[in-house]
Amino acid sequence: MTKHSTKSLEKKCLQVIKKHRLVFIMDVVTFLPIGRSSFYTYGLDKLDSIKDALEENKIDMKREMRSKWMESPAPALQLGLMKLLSSDDERRALSTSFMETKQKHKVEDLSQFTTAQLTDMLRDESTKEDDKPETDS
Repeated sequence: MTKHSTKSLEKKCLQVIKKHRLVFIMDVVTFLPIGRSSFYTYGLDKLDSIKDALEENKIDMKREMRSKWMESPAPALQLGLMKLLSSDDERRALSTSFMETKQKHKVEDLSQFTTAQLTDMLRDESTKEDDKPETDS
């Protein structure tokens, strides 16, 4: 069994991250001469150099994608980019599921009624519901 140093494994990680443009730790592990548990035992997942290299690749990929979306003739990609870049108000305006509702009924101020009047109103509403014809489902 070969003994590896943390420094040599870190160097190998940084090389494969750069060469293969990796963004996930589990992808890095597949290129190493050690297993997943050893990767964590060596503490490679906690090294800022490895985290930073993965994050740098993510940022580069996002930038490249946004650039391609902007240049694309595909409306769906341009709309996706607009949603990423827009303010909340602009996003709402672009949204196909946004619905503005307006109240169409009057709300009574119930404080002006007596308990007896309120009871009568509830009874009347209940009677209206009972009078509705039943439908077969």
